[in-house]
Amino acid sequence: MWLIGVAGVLVLGAVLWGPLVSNVEQPKYALVESDGNIQIRDYPAMIVAEAEVTGAREQAISQGFRLIAGYIFGNNLSSQKVAMTAPVTQEANEKIAMTAPVTQQGAGNSWLVRFIMPASYTMESLPRPKDPAVQLRQIESRRFAVIRFSGMAGEASLQRQTARLTQFLAARKLTALSAPSYAFYNPPWTLPFMRRNEVMIEIAR
Repeated sequence: MWLIGVAGVLVLGAVLWGPLVSNVEQPKYALVESDGNIQIRDYPAMIVAEAEVTGAREQAISQGFRLIAGYIFGNNLSSQKVAMTAPVTQEANEKIAMTAPVTQQGAGNSWLVRFIMPASYTMESLPRPKDPAVQLRQIESRRFAVIRFSGMAGEASLQRQTARLTQFLAARKLTALSAPSYAFYNPPWTLPFMRRNEVMIEIAR
């Protein structure tokens, strides 16, 4: 019986701990339109710490996460910690023409993994990374079409949600300006049904 009790406590802990540690600063945005689990959002300018990594998507985000986590946990010239934020984003490192279809890059390609820096920082006040693989970059304000979903966000799920978002853009005659990027809001131990994942595509205003 005590094993059942311990298992229950662990499950409850996972349920509570995942959302608790996910309760960190997130980028603010203006909601333009909402249609079910699809939204159009306007994001202001922001600063990101990013790393370019190659390989299969899951391996790439794991490698990129480690690099940037090292930076915010003190591997910088000031040995200064930077608060964790959500989401962690990943996108194929490619440009597409404004009239081209939105496609997902497969294995063996280049990916940009990004942490969004807390809004209180500027490019001047952020500590400089020690690792040259980590870069700080200012991103201008942008409009995104976003689809939100739960679960483990495996390849099949990401492709399915990307297809749904692409169909939404086509139906609304909205112009895609980027390949899809993926946003993950929760730590890996969060139960699948409590996870928040998003596919985001930049669109013309």
